[in-house]
Amino acid sequence: MPEGGIHGFRNDGDTAASMLILFAPGLARERYFEELAEIGRSGRQLTEEEWAELYARHDQYMVRHGT
Repeated sequence: MPEGGIHGFRNDGDTAASMLILFAPGLARERYFEELAEIGRSGRQLTEEEWAELYARHDQYMVRHGT
């Protein structure tokens, strides 16, 4: 993925999918995924503002594609 490029992942199939993420050269992204895992484990429901803050803190931008 070139710097500044937009990319995404979705599963349009009927079966489960898995995804491997590789950052090369490596970026410090571990804390972002640790926070996502904690949110998932705890069942915590974030508000839109809390999601926006989490994304901003980790330089993550969500792009929605039409269905």
